[in-house]
Amino acid sequence: MELGLNILLVLTSIVLIVLILLHRGKGGGLSSMFGGAASSSLAGSSVVEKNLNRLTVGTALVWTVCIVGLGILLKV
Repeated sequence: MELGLNILLVLTSIVLIVLILLHRGKGGGLSSMFGGAASSSLAGSSVVEKNLNRLTVGTALVWTVCIVGLGILLKV
């Protein structure tokens, strides 16, 4: 059980990092410095952003459950 949760935790961590990096930048940060502002107006619609948000939240919930589950297993 512990090994399965560890593997799931690593996979969801990697997926969460990728999903967060896919989000469109809201300010003048690094994304606009490297030309992200020009491409962000061309790519993506509100439906894509909503689905990306849902996928990110779902992955974050699975990640949180893995953390809590590992905490409970390791405490006992």
